[in-house]
Amino acid sequence: MLEWEQAQLDRVVSDIFGYHALQLGMPQLDALRENRMTGRALVLDSESGASAPYTLPHAAGNGVSALPAASAPDGRSTVWCDLLDLPFEAQSVDLLVLPHTLEFSRDPHRLLREAERVLVPEGQLIILGFNSLSLWGARQSLGKVAGRPFVPAAHEMIAFTRIKDWIKLLGFDLERGRFGCYRPPLLTDKWLQRYEFMEPAGDRWWPIFGAAYMITAVKRVRGMRLIGPRKLKKPALAPGLAPVAAPHTRNEH
Repeated sequence: MLEWEQAQLDRVVSDIFGYHALQLGMPQLDALRENRMTGRALVLDSESGASAPYTLPHAAGNGVSALPAASAPDGRSTVWCDLLDLPFEAQSVDLLVLPHTLEFSRDPHRLLREAERVLVPEGQLIILGFNSLSLWGARQSLGKVAGRPFVPAAHEMIAFTRIKDWIKLLGFDLERGRFGCYRPPLLTDKWLQRYEFMEPAGDRWWPIFGAAYMITAVKRVRGMRLIGPRKLKKPALAPGLAPVAAPHTRNEH
């Protein structure tokens, strides 16, 4: 799954330009590896880190604390903060990537509102998540009943259709959606290889049942339209009207 998600991110983020890009959570993925923005950072949650799939530093406090550059790849900065209260100005980020971040958030609605706040108009939001309408989702439901969940999510899986509704309510336009990982949730390489044929078949015949999905959305600001240089047009006379006769300098009898 990580290989599939990394490949999708590498393909998408390479064509997104701007100045500032952030990855919120899940350092196991290098979401910004192929992006060329100068200001790239990894933002990790210091408030709900106990349920996140990574270890918090012992000295993390309530505020924002920077870790050594080794915490993020390629010398990028790492910021520890509360993801529900991002320490960034409004409309200051061009690209925001949420790899399974909503599934570990105690308030995914508020996290999406924060994402909308910090993104610039026409900024791009990328969301990765587990699809509840999949074989992995069925395994997760059975595992939770037995007390052995299959997917390491702190909360319930969020269906693709729900994510679409949430981002539309916040003013985002869905650009594209992609599903992957159609094989059953097996743990051995031997059986995973036997079911490898399901990947191309799933892409063609049952794409909405992939175990993982990726959504790309664009923040739209209603009432604002990007235009080119203003062109001044020569005013035209209304049809059926003629210009007023020029005044005479002397009276005529």
